[in-house]
Amino acid sequence: MADNVQGTESHLRSVIKGISWRVLGTIDTMILSYLWTGSIKTATLIGSSEAMTKIFLFWAHERVWHRIRWGRITPPTSSP
Repeated sequence: MADNVQGTESHLRSVIKGISWRVLGTIDTMILSYLWTGSIKTATLIGSSEAMTKIFLFWAHERVWHRIRWGRITPPTSSP
């Protein structure tokens, strides 16, 4: 059974999650770009540019969803 982790997510945690996700996504983009173009230089340029924009977009997306209460489950409070 997984632990139910509750709490506020820091901005730094959101940034680190964004970076780690983008590293994986950028590798995928670079591989696909190379397969389509046959050029390592073009694949690197495409992968680098998309990584920079998508890190920011992921961070912004996370921060917006952090403010939305829909779908959150609040643990019941125990009585003393």
